[in-house]
Amino acid sequence: MLAGEGAPKAASIAAILGKCHKAGTESKAYAEAGALRWGNGVAEHVLQGDPDIDLVLRSSPRARRITLRVSQLDGRVTLTLPNGVPPREALEFARAKEDWIRAHMARRPETVLVELGANIMIEGRVRRVVAGSGRAVRLNEDTLAVPGAPDSVPRRVVGFLKARARDVLVHASDVYADRLGRSYSGISLRDTRSRWGSCSSTGRLMYSWRLILAPPDILQYVAAHEVAHLAQMNHSPAFWDEVSRIHGPYAAPRRWLRTHGTDLHRYRFEN
Repeated sequence: MLAGEGAPKAASIAAILGKCHKAGTESKAYAEAGALRWGNGVAEHVLQGDPDIDLVLRSSPRARRITLRVSQLDGRVTLTLPNGVPPREALEFARAKEDWIRAHMARRPETVLVELGANIMIEGRVRRVVAGSGRAVRLNEDTLAVPGAPDSVPRRVVGFLKARARDVLVHASDVYADRLGRSYSGISLRDTRSRWGSCSSTGRLMYSWRLILAPPDILQYVAAHEVAHLAQMNHSPAFWDEVSRIHGPYAAPRRWLRTHGTDLHRYRFEN
C-alpha cells in the first residue's frame, strides 16, 4: 500500500502550500489596503503586473456587493464596494478577476497621443498632424498643419477641434431647430464620457466636441436628436417621429455610434 500511503502525504503538502499561498495573498492585501489614501470615498491603487493596472476604489452606500467595471472609453478600472466592506476584500476581488480585467482592456482601441506625426480622424477622415507655418492651424485634405513649438501641438489641436465643432454644431442645431419650429436657449461643448449630447428642460443643448472627429452625418444625427428633445423630452415613439421628420432616416448613424463611438475617445491631448 505504498502508493496509498503516499497520497495523503502529497495531499497534505498541497493543502499546506495552498494555505501558505492564501495567507501570503491575504497578507499582501492587508498591507495594500492599509496603504490606501481615501478622500471623499475614493482611493487609488495600482494592481502590479504587465502592464500595471490603475484601480479606482469607490465606496458607495447604495452598493449591495463589490462590483468591477472597465470603461471602454479610457480603460479606467473602477472597483465599487459597499460601505463597511474592508478594502482588502475589494483588492482580493480585483486580483481574482485580473485575467478578466486584462482581457477587457485588450479589447479597447489603442490610445493615440496627438502630436507631430500622429494620425487623427477629423470629420471621418484620417489626417496626419504635421508642422505648419504662419499662426493658424490649417485643415487640409490629408493633413492637419499645426504651427508653433512641438510641445504646444496637443493644446493647439484640441483648441482647433473645439472651435470647429462649435461652428458646425451651432449651424446644425440652427437648421434642425428651424425645421422643428422651436428655439434653444444656448449651446455648450464638453468632453463627456457617457453621452454625446443632451437637452435640458430650459432648452440648453450640450454636445461632446469629439463629434467633430466622426463622419459629418454622425454629428448631424446627434444634433437632430438633441434638438428633437425641445419638443419631446423623452424617447417615446413621438420623439423618434420628430427625429425622422427633421433629419430623415437615423438607423445607420445611430448604429455607427454604438459600434465605433468609443474610437473617438482613443485620442489624448496631454503631453
